[in-house]
Amino acid sequence: MGGTEELHDRTDDHVARWAGILSDLDPDIEGAVTRMVRFVEHIRRVKDRSLVEYDLHRHEYDTLQALGGRHGSAAPSELAADLGMPPNSVTGRLDALERRGFVRRTPSRTDRRRVRVELTHEGRAAWLGAMGGVGHEEYRLLGGLTEDERRTLSDLLRRVMVRAEQEPRNP
Repeated sequence: MGGTEELHDRTDDHVARWAGILSDLDPDIEGAVTRMVRFVEHIRRVKDRSLVEYDLHRHEYDTLQALGGRHGSAAPSELAADLGMPPNSVTGRLDALERRGFVRRTPSRTDRRRVRVELTHEGRAAWLGAMGGVGHEEYRLLGGLTEDERRTLSDLLRRVMVRAEQEPRNP
């Protein structure tokens, strides 16, 4: 792909409009932030369509994904930590997923007072199916970049996120 001069998107119009209003606007910062927001919104719309296709609510998908990220088996407390939720809130989610046949609870092999949650075949199929639609779109969009460009983009975003994850200093 050549230079960016031949490419034009909605954000270019947005930046041009605001540059005429705010004299201290940094067009690169405004362009980058606006594009990141629009990228995330686009992926969210694709995800929402995929969730409808697989008859999943967002919170169900998120719970299945957290479980999948632990190789399909976890303690409820681990899922609660992964989801950033209180443990008692996860219980309701797991009840609903169990009724749908997407997860099963089994006693821990090491401590019978504890429970393990496992993805069922149906739960794994629903989660992977919904995830596949999103993954396909991510690859389609980022496939317009070379491998080196994707790595550079990832590295640049990492640097931004490291700053975002730090406690802000008083201005």
